[in-house]
Amino acid sequence: MNLTDLTLVSNFTTFDWGIVAVYLLATLAIGIYVNRYVGNMGDYVVAGRSLNSYIAIATMVGSELGLITVMYAAQKGFTGGFAAFHIGLVAGVATLVIGMTGFIVVPLRRMRVLTIPEFYGRRFGQDVRILGAIMLAVSGILNMGLFLKAGALFVTGLTGMTDPNSVKIVMTVLIVLVLAYTILGGMVSVVITDYVQFCVLSFGMLLACGFAINRLGWMNIIDTVDAAYGDKGFDPFHGEGFGISYVAWMIFSAGIVSCAVWQTAVMRACSAANTDVVKKLYIWSSIGFLIRFIVPTFLGICALTFFWNEHGVTEGLNHPIGSMTAMPMFLGQLLPVGVIGIIAAGMLAAFMSTHDSYLLCWASVLAHDVVGPLAGERLTEKNRLTVARLFILLIGVFLLVWSLWYPLSQDLWDYMAITGAIYFTGAFSVLLFGLYWPRASRVGAYLALIAGGSSVIGLKGVQEFFGVKLAAETAGLSATAASLVLMVLGSLLFPDQTTQVDISGDEE
Repeated sequence: MNLTDLTLVSNFTTFDWGIVAVYLLATLAIGIYVNRYVGNMGDYVVAGRSLNSYIAIATMVGSELGLITVMYAAQKGFTGGFAAFHIGLVAGVATLVIGMTGFIVVPLRRMRVLTIPEFYGRRFGQDVRILGAIMLAVSGILNMGLFLKAGALFVTGLTGMTDPNSVKIVMTVLIVLVLAYTILGGMVSVVITDYVQFCVLSFGMLLACGFAINRLGWMNIIDTVDAAYGDKGFDPFHGEGFGISYVAWMIFSAGIVSCAVWQTAVMRACSAANTDVVKKLYIWSSIGFLIRFIVPTFLGICALTFFWNEHGVTEGLNHPIGSMTAMPMFLGQLLPVGVIGIIAAGMLAAFMSTHDSYLLCWASVLAHDVVGPLAGERLTEKNRLTVARLFILLIGVFLLVWSLWYPLSQDLWDYMAITGAIYFTGAFSVLLFGLYWPRASRVGAYLALIAGGSSVIGLKGVQEFFGVKLAAETAGLSATAASLVLMVLGSLLFPDQTTQVDISGDEE
């Protein structure tokens, strides 16, 4: 039997809907209230660079532990078993190393930049800044293109909605809530609600794990993974499972990139009060980066165990939609009234938190690094805020259309990794050599960014259009290698007249 053939009655009740409504209304009220504290782009984008260690850690982990994270990690657990734990492990270790060394993030904070493309402009010129900003925004917007669909599938799966139009209706309601919340408050509201959401969601996830273990039993969970996947369900290097190249791709994309190159994480570093806070932020957040993937992955494995044993679901385990709805459907059967409402409220708040962080990030990049330079930096702070908020609205409309139109033909995590690679494969080269190699040149930066964009071939939809077949990790690693090589060759063959930028900055 396939999971998509099942129709189950959820434990979700009217009382649980009430919990969700109260929680979300309180969150929206916070967004409206903190709007009075937003006076300029620094307040709106990086919360005035005033975050201390504790709040910075909470908002970093809280934003990264969003509903979308729970959904794609649970899907990986459902389709890959315990072997999927390697993704969380490399993310945690990489974040710890970044925190101990300050690699990339500390120089950026010292320079007091609002965005990564702003660094491009200082180091290589405004034309590189504009190109990099456009690629970052396009990549980032596509990267979150299926967030709405994942959120709607979670809501419909958890609550037991069966109407075919339910997913579309839920997506529309969710984007309206997110847009209202983000446009009003900016990073200040994100920071405040991230802290609350982090506490609620962490408690809810651990509670759900406890219920799942009590219901299913440890040995039953292990035996089910063995029955469903065999050795590849435990060994990430297994040739028929994830494989060596996929693990290498995760070390780079889920490890180094997710905390040191991805703009939404770097925004937290730029929001920190000083570089000491930046290092503490990454060192302590490494635990969160590890757990944020491990816990929902385990819930995905529990969902596999539940449907395999209690409903005879043994076919179509890799179906993109079925595997993504497995975890919320499982929770809908597992959790009692009240508890399921609290977890739903925490998940939806997490959805809003991640969405507003991403919307704020990409809109700010477009306003600050595309419109600003093109306008000759003549925009007032008020006009910059207005432009950023307008971009948030436009991006929100695009996301709704994209989620309704684009078919999910691969695991959500793999889709996100490859869409993100359109930006981060080239960005990593530009940041690495731009910060640490004095001879890095403008031409090299151009070539690196363009080469990184070639990773788009890893998308299943693009491959189907061109009639090619290529593993996403192969596309991503190839684009990364090409970007690094072209950055070096372009810089050596076409050196700049001025080769060094001051990255010492002013410590506060």
